[in-house]
Amino acid sequence: MQIKVLDPLSAAAAELLTLSDSYMAALYPAESNHMESPVALTLPNVLFLGIYLDQELAGCGAVKIMQDDDCYGEIKRLYVLDSYRGRGLSKGLMQALEAHLKEQQVPLARLETGIFQPEALALYEKLGYQYRAPFGTYQLDPLSVFMEKLL
Repeated sequence: MQIKVLDPLSAAAAELLTLSDSYMAALYPAESNHMESPVALTLPNVLFLGIYLDQELAGCGAVKIMQDDDCYGEIKRLYVLDSYRGRGLSKGLMQALEAHLKEQQVPLARLETGIFQPEALALYEKLGYQYRAPFGTYQLDPLSVFMEKLL
């Protein structure tokens, strides 16, 4: 397993992000999907990572450092291809994103996910994330779950 910075505008990233978009659109209505665009993932406050197995891009994830209602990093776009799920790749990506936040002296990680993703919720709980109210610009949504972790 190798994790490295990935250009969100690359063809490989575009393929993953398109699959992620399709997956989320099948689960939730548009107003409940809060995904960063590939262009937004190129901003200086964002780290976008790819995870590789045997030289093949198997997943991605990002963290966006925010200063709105607190200083925190928001986990975004965590996605692993179906054929690679269950191998700990999401956990590896989360650990790399959290390590980046610690290096940047950001004390808190937050995320928004959906109620129809029990595997994601179980992973976040296992990694120590706690449930919380909406943060930043998010509004209460019965399909959304908000979580955070002190680093």
